[in-house]
Amino acid sequence: MKPTWPAACKISAAAFAIALLCSACASEGSGAPAPDSGGNSGSDGTKPITTADVVCGLSKVVLNPTLGVTSQATWSCANGARTLSANGIPDHAVGVFPNPENPNAITAQAVQFTATLTPTASTPQMVTPWRLGYHLNGVKFDPLTAGSCPANAKSVSDCTFIGPPSQFGLLALGQSLFKFGVDQNNGHVQPDGAYHYHGVPEATLTAAGASAATPKIVLIGFAADGYPIYARFGYAKATEASSGLKTLASSYRLKANPDPGRPAVSVIPMGAFTVDYEYVPGLGDLDECNGRFGVTPEFPKGIYHYYATDAFPYLPNCWKGALP
Repeated sequence: MKPTWPAACKISAAAFAIALLCSACASEGSGAPAPDSGGNSGSDGTKPITTADVVCGLSKVVLNPTLGVTSQATWSCANGARTLSANGIPDHAVGVFPNPENPNAITAQAVQFTATLTPTASTPQMVTPWRLGYHLNGVKFDPLTAGSCPANAKSVSDCTFIGPPSQFGLLALGQSLFKFGVDQNNGHVQPDGAYHYHGVPEATLTAAGASAATPKIVLIGFAADGYPIYARFGYAKATEASSGLKTLASSYRLKANPDPGRPAVSVIPMGAFTVDYEYVPGLGDLDECNGRFGVTPEFPKGIYHYYATDAFPYLPNCWKGALP
């Protein structure tokens, strides 16, 4: 019988460090800025510029139509920092929680998030738990789960959320063997009641009028390194706003062969684990951190920015910018 999993999306930093492909994070990807470029700096990447003119003074108070409680999020900018204060309640309809695959109810959180207004490129760093960044509505982005399997697991019952760290960390999206109770927005709930996203927040794009028929570049949040996060759609040519819009593709693919010690694919098919994927420079539109340097409506001079995508890694698994 296939097990279902509570949405305890917590995992140790050590486990995540083992799970990610460190070698991929050391290279420059397609569309990425040069090492010295950062911020809204123009094509030459030599003149860092503040992002203080974007999403500063934004205050959202919206009644959540599913939960019947208010979503609150306030963004402000001062003293070189971007700050978010929020209650973590999404501003859109959500799935039913608790549900058979996720026993946790959504509750208000005390969200405090700070990032620099002058992001600068650095050596890519793997995302640590709960720190990728936040949606404009105050809900966090989290590419990780706590689910993992031991090396050479013989059945799905050997996999657990409790136990020693494993290099075989499970994905919430893109696989159907392990159930995480994800809703229509690629979100679910941690045991502490924190609703969070593992992929594209579909309701946000719908509210913005973005769809396959009418693509639109939608700013959905900011990462901990200060760079903005967009979802799905971008310019066909990263630095040309006149090039039209397209669905952007990540540059990851399934490995041809499973990693040594991996549970047999007859037991757990390829695509269940983070380590089942490899980064291939130039395969898609984005780099190893699921981002690229280019122009956006908010940053017409160009800035490095991330994307939530429809395929692995769904959300960035590494930061391209320096962290505070």
